[in-house]
Amino acid sequence: MDLTVTDLAVARGGLPVLEGVSFTLSPGRALVLRGPNGIGKTTLLRTLAGLQPPLAGQMSLPPEAIAYASHSDGLKATLTVTENLTFWARVFGTGEIGAALETMNLTQLADRHAQNLSAGQKRRLGLARLLVAGRPVWMLDEPTVSLDVDSVALFAGVIRRHLAQGGSALIATHIDLGLPEAEVLDLGPFKARAPGQGGLQGAFDEAFL
Repeated sequence: MDLTVTDLAVARGGLPVLEGVSFTLSPGRALVLRGPNGIGKTTLLRTLAGLQPPLAGQMSLPPEAIAYASHSDGLKATLTVTENLTFWARVFGTGEIGAALETMNLTQLADRHAQNLSAGQKRRLGLARLLVAGRPVWMLDEPTVSLDVDSVALFAGVIRRHLAQGGSALIATHIDLGLPEAEVLDLGPFKARAPGQGGLQGAFDEAFL
């Protein structure tokens, strides 16, 4: 199933940040979004994931086909690793978590509460949700934040296996994940014109764009 985006315009706080974005992401492929902080990578991913409406344009893929991993790990601090992952497996209707625990090197932490995990361990647990989602299109917003070098390599391997199994991935990252098959989309040419001299875009916190 292709994700096809045509002349998409997205906004934050009612202010356009990107316009005219067009691309196709096919099964087995990865597309890396590049651009400076504040260009609109997060806003684009949130729009494609169905968390906010676009200003204009078309998207071909239904939200039910998408698994989205944002800056937030989406964990309940008082639940264990197993309980957190079991919750998400039930939400997505897959049920099985053993493979996800093993793949993300979480088996020995299975009974530890999320509040007692390190930042990197929390990140691995948050990313493990992708493995229980059973959804073909992964949308990843800076997925390697807080991960050490070994964990980055581990997750890059997870992405490669997902692609080999016919999945696809749209990734906003400044890190080289070692995915030679990945294409790169520079969002610079799609930056929306800010209204007025000097523009209003700079008034918005770039961390949320």
